[in-house]
Amino acid sequence: MDYVKLGNTGMDVSRICLGCMSFGVPERGNHQWVLNEEESRLVIKKALEYGINFFDTANVYSDGTSEEFVGRALKDFANRDEVVIATKVHGRMHKGPNGAGLSRKAIMAEIDNSLKRLGTDYVDLYQIHRWDYQTPIEETMEALHDVVKAGKARYIGASSMYSWQFLKALHIAEKNGWTRFVSMQNHLNLLYREEEREMLPLCKEEKIGVIPWSPMARGKLTRNWDETTYRSETDEFGKNLYDATTEADRKVVERVAEMAEKRGVPRAQIALAWVLQKETVTAPIVGATKLSHLDDAVAALSTKLTAQEVSFLEEPYVPHPVLGFK
Repeated sequence: MDYVKLGNTGMDVSRICLGCMSFGVPERGNHQWVLNEEESRLVIKKALEYGINFFDTANVYSDGTSEEFVGRALKDFANRDEVVIATKVHGRMHKGPNGAGLSRKAIMAEIDNSLKRLGTDYVDLYQIHRWDYQTPIEETMEALHDVVKAGKARYIGASSMYSWQFLKALHIAEKNGWTRFVSMQNHLNLLYREEEREMLPLCKEEKIGVIPWSPMARGKLTRNWDETTYRSETDEFGKNLYDATTEADRKVVERVAEMAEKRGVPRAQIALAWVLQKETVTAPIVGATKLSHLDDAVAALSTKLTAQEVSFLEEPYVPHPVLGFK
């Protein structure tokens, strides 16, 4: 396993981050396809054996049960000081006017709830899951700064938003001497490359770690175009991400398949290798529901693409609607 610094910090993270949205109680939340606790533990244990030390979850995943599964597994299988636990805040966790968002009230309540579910005194990376249009960014940034100063988080990060929003948040923190975001968790893969226009150059300039979600487009890049899975059939959010550009996307998927066949490797390795070759990317967030998914992810680290191969994969791409921010 390779390790790199997360952005402009001294913290080492594995080049593969295990996305933990795949874990939880199916009846709680919007994802019926998630793994139960016993199955989740097998994946987490295998990830640790591979040297993966970076685990990303969120309070909203399966109504908090993802955090519970991750916390218990890491307590049993890992040294807390050697793993990097990331979680997120923003989504609705209970009914009522203060049950979601990035107000001081919500952040202070949810960090404590996440720590309780994870069974730890602190998280290494506390991220805002989305932008809160109803709360002043000054309030959010000061609350996150206080979370760090209270020792409940080591660093803070952000997720999908417009570049101007991210830059505004960075400026507000710097202006007031508050803790800055060190990472951006954004939507990036061969089927969605809009982040290349502004967000990736901004992260490079500001020395922000980039940890993309859905690097294999929710599995679309790993199988035949017309092939479906239980997840793809029930994942309404995923349908919204890619349905508008199906014809162009199909051509990209076919090129991934062609290159994988020529090299004699699974398609997932090619799709993930494309993300890993981007100089701004720190660690793609890979969701795994099978142990073989981890095998492919780790193998992608040694799958090096030539400039000609990168061009071949990218050539069919067309501009996409900006999606994934809400």
